[in-house]
Amino acid sequence: MKRVPQDSTRAVDVGAALGHVDRLLQSADLSGRDRNALQSVRDTLAAIEADAPASLPTYRELFNAMPDPVTVLDMDGVVLELNDAALRAFRQPRDEVIGRPIHELNPDLPRDHMGPVREAVNRGERYLTEVTNKRADGTRFPVEVHSARLDYDGHRYVVAVARDLTSRRSGELRYRELMELVDKGILIRDETDRVVHANAAAMRMFEVGDQPVDEAFRREHWLIINEDGRELEADELPAVLARTTGRVIGSTVLGYYHRVSRRLIWVSVTAVPQFAPDTDRVQQVMTLFSDVTALKRDSSLFDRAQALAHIGGWEWEPGQDRLYLTDEAQRILGREPAPRTMDELLGSLRESDRRELRDALDAALADTGELDVEVLATRGDGHSVWIRMIGESDTNQPLQARLTGTLQDVTERRQGEETLRVQSRTDPLTTLLNRDALLSELDVRLADPTQTGVAVLYVDLDRFKVVNDLLGHAAGDGLLASAAHRIQHAVGSEGLTARFGGDEFLIVCNTRDDPGRPQRLAQAIVDAFNPSFRLDDDDFNVTASVGIALASMPGTTAQALIQNADVAMFESKRRGRNGWQLFTQPMAEQQQHRLQLENKLRRATEKGEFRLVYQPQIDLTTGVLVGVEALIRWKNQTLGEIRPDRFIEHAEATGDIVGIGGWALREACRQMREWLDAGVSVPRVAVNVSYRQFLAEDLAGNVRAALEEHRLPGAALELEFTERVLIEDVPDTLRAFAALRELGVALSIDDFGEGYSALNYLRRLPIHGVKISKLFVEGVPENDSDVAVCRAVAGIAQSLGLDVVAEGVENERQRECLRQMGIATGQGYLFAPALQPDEIEARYGRLLTTR
Repeated sequence: MKRVPQDSTRAVDVGAALGHVDRLLQSADLSGRDRNALQSVRDTLAAIEADAPASLPTYRELFNAMPDPVTVLDMDGVVLELNDAALRAFRQPRDEVIGRPIHELNPDLPRDHMGPVREAVNRGERYLTEVTNKRADGTRFPVEVHSARLDYDGHRYVVAVARDLTSRRSGELRYRELMELVDKGILIRDETDRVVHANAAAMRMFEVGDQPVDEAFRREHWLIINEDGRELEADELPAVLARTTGRVIGSTVLGYYHRVSRRLIWVSVTAVPQFAPDTDRVQQVMTLFSDVTALKRDSSLFDRAQALAHIGGWEWEPGQDRLYLTDEAQRILGREPAPRTMDELLGSLRESDRRELRDALDAALADTGELDVEVLATRGDGHSVWIRMIGESDTNQPLQARLTGTLQDVTERRQGEETLRVQSRTDPLTTLLNRDALLSELDVRLADPTQTGVAVLYVDLDRFKVVNDLLGHAAGDGLLASAAHRIQHAVGSEGLTARFGGDEFLIVCNTRDDPGRPQRLAQAIVDAFNPSFRLDDDDFNVTASVGIALASMPGTTAQALIQNADVAMFESKRRGRNGWQLFTQPMAEQQQHRLQLENKLRRATEKGEFRLVYQPQIDLTTGVLVGVEALIRWKNQTLGEIRPDRFIEHAEATGDIVGIGGWALREACRQMREWLDAGVSVPRVAVNVSYRQFLAEDLAGNVRAALEEHRLPGAALELEFTERVLIEDVPDTLRAFAALRELGVALSIDDFGEGYSALNYLRRLPIHGVKISKLFVEGVPENDSDVAVCRAVAGIAQSLGLDVVAEGVENERQRECLRQMGIATGQGYLFAPALQPDEIEARYGRLLTTR
């Protein structure tokens, strides 16, 4: 390891030393203290050079004369030499320091800290950094280290001079403490105009709470005006002027108006630029604020500035009931002559607001010291104005109670809030009350013991879906708006009318003074639909079915009342539509039976009460089995065997069909795996899927899981959908169908032709086939209309490349007629009813396994 010579008898090359010191003095980055120390060394060297050579001090004497710690390092950071000041700083013996890497002495240094030092000194530059040094006793102290290159005796070294910053850091702490103690607000902005510090007085003065200071004082939150009420541009603000000009901007009175809280504060502002060391660059700006709001209260300039923000001032002396209003406050109240007493101001308010303001004034004087109320006043021209009064008691006047504050016109805001409140209760399409608003009103009426005899009318439009599907949603919306107008006109002021959802409406009325009102209103609504609706130059005969339910028993809930009216409405539809029906006791019993059925249905899956049977699907030409359709059956211990058309409808209505459909999917896949393992090669199993399974869950994910669980290819499964799936949500349907197609699953439309708009979507969806409803097949070949429908469906399917399955094939004549139409597959009692799994195996197993 190279060592710097330490021979105390060897004289220093004074001329070389002088040259090195002169180069250091020419550096622009030296602090004043470093420059003075180097200058002292230079003066000493110059004096020595002028004297006799015998008087030259040794290298060690000069080295130890430096007042700051100096360390000589090799280019890898190993300590080669250090002066007495450095030994005192480290508080370690010399032998324990020499020869050790500097990062071992200062653990806070990274191991690669010498990299940037070497780069700088090799370029002939100085390297400056702030680090924390560690003493032998473990204490630390901050230092500013200046590193420079030293070429000596053919070798290159690094000389590091450390300056203790402890006293400067202590000064900064005292400076911060002083900032927090003064009663003037102080903001510090950096050179980018960002607020980096605000003292406690500033936070209190501007009432910014616990927000981050930069966010609280953002320019966009504040409207800043001068004494003439003119809004200042950014480059006119004192802090900006101080930063751009480098000059102190003396006391300037400005108004700061907070846009959110609507509070105006007047302050006297002084901005002081602060420069970076040894430069003329403004590093930050300190702005001092004094609150002068009280001094501005009686000023005409204050009135003009308040008017800019539409805020007036007021002051009230309750002892003499003397009220002072600024010009802007008088303009807001709009009364001539202006109120001179609080009683006169109270006289312009409505009774309820008069009591509210009086109570707030009394509380502010006696207790809280503050008030903040919004009241409705009447102006001299008869128009109403909402005013917000904010005030507080004057604690500086202990012998004379006084309230001062601001008065603001908040009419526009209150009207906006009222508009939003109305909108939140209103259906935007029909302008009637919406569902939530009506439910709230109904709950209030049912909870009020004085409100006896409440009735609910449930209105559903007949054949609305036909118009909506045929002409589109825009025409459907127009029809709903027209229907709402007719219903509202029929009900008039005798009840509350609301759009309950879709094409359903609800009316709430009282029967106390007119027991026959619900029936009379129901008939009026039905009659209102007698003239047909004209849409796109065509007439559409849309009627209404109405159900009526009476709250005859105390404690009736809104949900129960609406449900009863809903049941009555469905009964009206069942009896032929275009009429009304009152909810009766037999209906209540039917409702009870339905609830019983729904409760048992909800637990049927976990009790294992469902089973699947399978109806074969046969090639109409060869008679070969091409697949089976899984059909669900339910047998309850109490209710016995329940027909599918009965419980499926309930499951759809309650949403239980989602769980039931998931079970059926998994069970069909399980059975398919069992057949395959037993050598029964059923080509494919078809499973019905409800539209609710689309809406409630990830159908494609569930299908994938079922196939993977039972090790089945996608081609082993076919999913049958009703036409309702096609029109519920076309984008979601397309995505789901595409995901199912990627699994290899076959997709078909069940009971094709019974809906209204399947053809509109059929060409857009990636399906494999359609099933002709047995409603059309049963008339083949005798009924020409049914034959025409079947032939049309077959033709459409063939043109789109789709398979066709005919349901309900019961005789050979039907089979032959359908086959000649080009329909390849059929199912029905001609071939087999729905069979148990073992019956499928017995009937088709051997034929398929030997084929």
